[in-house]
Amino acid sequence: MSQEHNSSNTEEKHKWFPLESNPDLVNDYVRKLGYSQAYEFVDVFSTEEWALEMIAQPVQAVLLLYPLTDVQNAHQDPPENIVKESSDIWFIKQRIGNACGTIALLHALLNGPAELLVPDSWLAQFAQATQTLSSIERAQKLEQDQQIAQHHDRATSSEQNATTRGSLDDDIITHFVALMAVNGKLYELDGRKEGPVCHGPCQNLLVDACALVQKFMARDPNEVRFTIMALAPKEL
Repeated sequence: MSQEHNSSNTEEKHKWFPLESNPDLVNDYVRKLGYSQAYEFVDVFSTEEWALEMIAQPVQAVLLLYPLTDVQNAHQDPPENIVKESSDIWFIKQRIGNACGTIALLHALLNGPAELLVPDSWLAQFAQATQTLSSIERAQKLEQDQQIAQHHDRATSSEQNATTRGSLDDDIITHFVALMAVNGKLYELDGRKEGPVCHGPCQNLLVDACALVQKFMARDPNEVRFTIMALAPKEL
């Protein structure tokens, strides 16, 4: 069970323990934040068609955890693909060390249907309070929010973790991003970047997101530390 990245952003003032890529743990976490029980995160075991057919549709978001190797860090997105600020896409910068799991979850949950947020929950209140803010202002608000810090800390110390959370000084070398469909286009939402990265038209989020994941994997053909989760309808 891989964990998330310790960003080197010099603006970081806080540091959290890393979150595991673990559907049971993540589902418990987002329920406590106030997300609908109609959807749940599930493992995507492969980017091949047989694995995608196992996932209930429609998928709301895809989370990718990938290793921050030299080749991944060297990759540069075309500047014209980066959206600076958009009223259609909820985007937040990451300024808290090891927070990329929670940042990816916020991107996944707050770019979906508002009716999937439980009224008066932490998620619903944070969505409303940050609706008109810039990505940096949202990051500042997150830094000041003790409630989310406590929820994140409980998730990283939960007995559902497959590994111990270690020390705050541990070097974490993997990183979470959210892949979303907004207005018919596929976006990569990474709080370390200047804004959402547009990856072109999107017809089926799961299929198109996994095609993008394959591009991440192709940069590191000998690397195995990739995990994928999809936010899919809960099967009864």
